[in-house]
Amino acid sequence: MDRRMYPLDQETFCEVVEPLIVGSFKYKGGRPADISHYRVFCAVLYVLRTGVAWRDMPLAYGNWHTIYTRFKRWSESGLWWQVLYRLQENRSLRMHIVWVDSTTVKVHRHGSGAAGKKGFKASAETVRD
Repeated sequence: MDRRMYPLDQETFCEVVEPLIVGSFKYKGGRPADISHYRVFCAVLYVLRTGVAWRDMPLAYGNWHTIYTRFKRWSESGLWWQVLYRLQENRSLRMHIVWVDSTTVKVHRHGSGAAGKKGFKASAETVRD
């Protein structure tokens, strides 16, 4: 398998990650999953590493919406951070997290948009001119 597409080998995944995933959700019935947990996990790592949009992920992983839905469910339950923490603890994965927000990246003083004029109404005549 391509190391860039599947950065974690399947044996490590089965030993470390899969017990966390299986133990965190109770089986509610329904049809079996089309995409394995391993492929979903590697697909999410691919999206996070490359920054590609969910819809543009390679078809080798499977349906993008299925992967996104499962990732969203894992994130909302806190499972995703548990998995990443456990992998980093076992030295199977090395993560570098960068937080960027308005306190670290300042906007130019003209970048905030034009000031609105109070009481100004655009009429049809001013729009045409």
